[in-house]
This record gives sequence, C-alpha cells and structure tokens, in this order.
Amino acid sequence: MSALSEFLYHLKTITKAYFSLLVLEVIILITSIMGLTPKSDKSLITSNQYLNLIEENNPTTRYAKRLRTNQQTECAVCLSEFKEDEEIRKLKCKHIFHKDCLDRWLQQYCSATCPLCRNKVLPDDVVASYHRIRDRVDYDESDEEVILTLSALHRTGFPGFF
Repeated sequence: MSALSEFLYHLKTITKAYFSLLVLEVIILITSIMGLTPKSDKSLITSNQYLNLIEENNPTTRYAKRLRTNQQTECAVCLSEFKEDEEIRKLKCKHIFHKDCLDRWLQQYCSATCPLCRNKVLPDDVVASYHRIRDRVDYDESDEEVILTLSALHRTGFPGFF
C-alpha cells in the first residue's frame, strides 16, 4: 500500500511540473502569436554588422617589417609570425593581430576585449546584442514575468495549481 501511495505522490509531483511547463509554453506561444516581442530585439546586431563595427573602430592594415626591434612580430592568438603584407588589426592598446584571428576571437568570446591586455574593443551593449542574436537566446524580459507569476501562484497555493 505504501508503494502505491509513494507512486501516486510522485505522479502528482510530475503532473504539477508538466502542467507548469505547459502553462509557460502556452503563455509564450500567445505572446509570440500576438506579436509581442521584447524591446531589446530592436537593437540586435547581425554578424556582418558586428564585423563592420570592428572594422570601423580598428581598420585593417597591412603588415610591414620595421627596423624597430621592439615591435610585436607575432600574433598572440595564433602565435604565428607576421609576414610582409598580411592583413592585420592594430587595436587602440597598440597590440597587433592577424585580422582573421582577432575577428574570430571577438566573435567567440562574450566580451570584445584585446586578447593580451583585455582592453575593450567594442562597448558591452554592442557585444551583448550580437551574442543574443548569435546564440538565438529565447529568454527575454517577458519570460521573466511569466516565471515570477508562476512562482507567485505556487507560493500563494492557488487551488488546484500546486
């Protein structure tokens, strides 16, 4: 008899969890059908726009060997020496990288910073907008409201809900 009681208790708990997920999915579906999109979607940045912003702030140049011995001679991302006339980017912090190496670095990591000294290359809001569309994150502020509503229903003991 206790095994049946325990089974029914677990079944009730699982049913509550699935019902909560179902309610959450229905609310998300309704908001998407009604065309309610988060305000921050207006500032999403595509990969091309992101790379264009990098180019605007740190234009591509060509590597040319200098007579100075204190100039950086290798890319700190790929650790290869620069060759004459290769495309490079020189950041405001004066560090130099292969264009493609730095672009890949800035696209992969959550903060657009110099790989050596961590100075910002692009503002945080631009980087966040790029990563949000790149990762196709479904979470937004309206989802947070739904989660808070469901947790409030749980705390108040809404009859038949939890």
